Amino acid sequence: MQKKSVDDLKELKGKRVLVRCDFNVPLKNGVITDETRIVAALPTIEKLISEGARVILCSHLGKVKNGPNEGESLGAVAARLSKKLKKDIAFVPDYNVTGEAATKVVNAMQDGDVVLLQNTRFRGTEETKNGEEFSKELADLADDYVCDAFGSAHRAHASVAGVTKYIHEKGGTNAVGYLMNKEIEFLGNAVENPVRPFVAILGGAKVADKLNVISNLLEKCDTLIIGGGMAYTFLKAEGYGIGTSLVDDEKIDYCKEMLEKAKKLGKTLLLPVDTVIADAFPDPIDGPVATEVVPADAIPEGKMGLDIGPKTRERFAAAVANAKTVVWNGPMGVFENPTLAAGTEAVAKALAETDAITVIGGGDSAAAVNKLGYASKMSHISTGGGASLEFLEGKELPGVAAADDKE
Repeated sequence: MQKKSVDDLKELKGKRVLVRCDFNVPLKNGVITDETRIVAALPTIEKLISEGARVILCSHLGKVKNGPNEGESLGAVAARLSKKLKKDIAFVPDYNVTGEAATKVVNAMQDGDVVLLQNTRFRGTEETKNGEEFSKELADLADDYVCDAFGSAHRAHASVAGVTKYIHEKGGTNAVGYLMNKEIEFLGNAVENPVRPFVAILGGAKVADKLNVISNLLEKCDTLIIGGGMAYTFLKAEGYGIGTSLVDDEKIDYCKEMLEKAKKLGKTLLLPVDTVIADAFPDPIDGPVATEVVPADAIPEGKMGLDIGPKTRERFAAAVANAKTVVWNGPMGVFENPTLAAGTEAVAKALAETDAITVIGGGDSAAAVNKLGYASKMSHISTGGGASLEFLEGKELPGVAAADDKE
């Protein structure tokens, strides 16, 4: 079912539109070090401004464990947003987020104005536990609501899901922004309606993080590639010694089940055939490290696997070469270290050279593709690590479910 998008909002002139963005940007000494998420929000905001809407933006920033604080204020975001939009943004610094100060600023808005509210997490559990009071206060500020924060769409928070109930009650529309729409389109189609052959690549450290993703993707894809730290648990499940490599001993039986499931379904499940080993994990993570390459079934005792080897890189690249849809989530090794980035780079290069639809599932894989310079070659890079994982699991995301369906 398609969701109503920002393009379905009509007669916006003079209307107050609350937009949930993902401005959870990295800050160092109060300075934004990566503005990707701010840039990603611009098309939706600019569209609303051009239609004469009164745009009220809200977002969380950080985890806010010790209550409201200046270090996690959205003030720096407001300043950067002003530069990007080339217009003044009225920032409401009030830690209450939706209090008297916010109401006063919103009431004074003119058509095309933009207001940014304070960090929604400053309301603590009222935000994270989807509190009715806070949800209603957010809705009271607006006529319509647009969710454009895919990175938070898997959380049933007040500013993501709860607010929509009260927007409905006042006859307003709940839509998704351009960014959310793109995520639903690419991730949804890639998994539910892929152009085949469909290859899924899973990496990263832990099997536990991707239990349901592995199982769900095995049913949907033609080939499943497993690399990264999680591959060693699969190799141990195959009966191989893995030295001191990362392993999730509690998940060995699960890995055996998945290997069996792949056989039953007639799916190809590819594991590393060789691996790059070292004496220990590099410390610091990007520091020098002495390595050697060994077969994946012959990792010596006391040695640690930290990246896929050259034969595996060729094997994985060959599997991608004929694909028409590729979904990739999780690096192939310790990509933060230049010596151990070759596996992740080989996969990124293979994806860049294919004519397949390539979808990168957020988190570390997105960081790796950006760092290695392949971002422009990908069809879509997801903005939400956790959200994209849950999407790949086949779960319905609260932020998507709460938007109105298209008639």
